[in-house]
Amino acid sequence: MESADDAVPSPASPRRLAETDRTRHRRLREQGRHDRDALDAVLSAGFVCHLGVVVDGTPLVVPTVYGADGSTVYFHGSVASRSLTASPGAEVCLTVTHVDGLVLARSVFEHGVNYRSAMVFGTPRPVTDPEEKLAGLRCLTEQAAPGQWDYARRPSRKELAATALLALPLDEASVKVRTGPPDDGDGPDAELGLWAGVLPLHTSWGPLRPDPLLPAGLAPPAHLAGRPGTAWPGQR
Repeated sequence: MESADDAVPSPASPRRLAETDRTRHRRLREQGRHDRDALDAVLSAGFVCHLGVVVDGTPLVVPTVYGADGSTVYFHGSVASRSLTASPGAEVCLTVTHVDGLVLARSVFEHGVNYRSAMVFGTPRPVTDPEEKLAGLRCLTEQAAPGQWDYARRPSRKELAATALLALPLDEASVKVRTGPPDDGDGPDAELGLWAGVLPLHTSWGPLRPDPLLPAGLAPPAHLAGRPGTAWPGQR
């Protein structure tokens, strides 16, 4: 019997991810997520993505920074931009992955990874409108360092013209999440007497490192100094 999660999304469910041939979960379907909230959560938790694109007939996977606003993901893409200019309508695959821990089972076959991952498919477009480019760059900057856009100098017209920014709609995406312990706790290997469990992985910011050329006594702004783990020399 088909479950609710396996059903084809209804047009009446705007917060449900559309199912296409590229986004359908064929393996480990229990790890699939079908709602936009899951996609938004994965995208908002990071700022580095990997962009799969064909450049001059050669497939490349390019790491770059991104920012998502709920309907669009903006990203830097000078390499991809050259390819898209030469081949209008070329499609890409943008991926974001967060590793949350190693799943260490009683047998190597059952080992795995706890993770959150999203894949976005589509045809990106170069952002040429100056106002949208500013908005996209703000989205990208604020995702990485909230508060930095209003603190630092904004791009000049010359800098804006020299910046390659691409926009990809979030219309076609696939999300998978794996959580929890190993799957062999109730199988034959449970009698081996071996330890099994999860080795968590946490990412955190470290202490701020001032530019050596900063004037003495110039403290970092509150939006940076207040982030967890970013204590700086001289702070009390």
